[in-house]
Amino acid sequence: MMLNDEAEAMVRGAMGPARQWAMQHQQRVGQYFGAADLVRVGQAHIMADTESLGDPGVAFLEHLAAMPEAARRVRVPTITDPRGTDFAAAQRLKQQDGVVALERRAVAAFEALGILMTNTCVNYQTIMPPVKGEHVAYGDTGVVIYCNSVLGARSNFEGGPSALAAGLTGFTPRYGFHLDAQRRGSLLVELSWTPAALHEWGALGGVVGRLAGDYWRVPVVTGLDRVPGSDELKHFGAAMASFGSVAMFHIPGITPEAPRLADAFEGTPPAPTRVGRSEVEALLASYAQDVDTVDVVVFSAPQLSLIELRALALLLEGRRAVVPLLAVTSPQVKPDADRMGLTARIEAAGGMLLQGMCFYQSYARELAEANGWHRLATNSAKLTNILGGYGYRPVLLSMEACVAAACSGRVA
Repeated sequence: MMLNDEAEAMVRGAMGPARQWAMQHQQRVGQYFGAADLVRVGQAHIMADTESLGDPGVAFLEHLAAMPEAARRVRVPTITDPRGTDFAAAQRLKQQDGVVALERRAVAAFEALGILMTNTCVNYQTIMPPVKGEHVAYGDTGVVIYCNSVLGARSNFEGGPSALAAGLTGFTPRYGFHLDAQRRGSLLVELSWTPAALHEWGALGGVVGRLAGDYWRVPVVTGLDRVPGSDELKHFGAAMASFGSVAMFHIPGITPEAPRLADAFEGTPPAPTRVGRSEVEALLASYAQDVDTVDVVVFSAPQLSLIELRALALLLEGRRAVVPLLAVTSPQVKPDADRMGLTARIEAAGGMLLQGMCFYQSYARELAEANGWHRLATNSAKLTNILGGYGYRPVLLSMEACVAAACSGRVA
């Protein structure tokens, strides 16, 4: 892999051991994927929850953080994905003291590295969204697919070490979705139905993701009868990435790199795969079998926008949750929710508004054991897809149906 003089200096250690490690890591990644050279990135986003890091991962961060300041600080704006806890709510969630202590150690190390503790998976809705053609190094799958597809920025799924390396060096290997050729459509999906609710957009993303089933495939979706909003595309893309490891899609006439269908493909488009309401309803039904009561209702993954929080507050007006209802938002949105009275309205109905965390990155199995949670209702298809591996029996419902379940303990 070709390195410029600046990168060569990092490999030699001329810019300190932290950047030397980072560039050597990027060399190995680039060689594995056949990258010809490096590309400069405008920003990095690190997915490094402590459940994944464990004590050894946090100790590695602390090792870097103990280096001289000039040698350890990131070179481009670097932000973080959700953390494993909301410190203000850890006791109410019955999280273990060791979990909270490990989180505090990780946060301190990240801060020493100059990383901005944004703790969000919806930075594209809240913090310096990248622009078309900007190369970035993002870790969260929902972040990557939204930014590649809806914004036209360029990123691969970067593992935690790779995103950190990009922050420290300002580069990432030029392969995959940094290249024009990889961004061409390779699967044509023709819709006969347009979702209305967020959980339906997520379920549709799950159906398309399963059809693609491959990180390197790029679905091109046609047939929508209107332009989706930001929250709808958020749920659609996050679920597609979760169910199929997909990193990019096109919607001709809507997403920036496909003004027309012909622009999405290189050459003649393939024969279309047709998807309609029945396929989405089948996915929804697959999660609803034999689930008639719930232990907890969760709105998370992706974190909620201010618009979603307002809708939730309206649905809870004059009602009372009888099972725990958790709504998770970003630290950037939470102050607005407080100021506008949405937090007070949600909590007056018995809900909890959490910030800066993600439910499935918050030691979800331990949360289930500590709180007696087993059956879970959510309107997030991504969360539904993940939580089976943590011992839950999730059901995917509309926001309205989730609120009704929280206030009755039953699934209608």
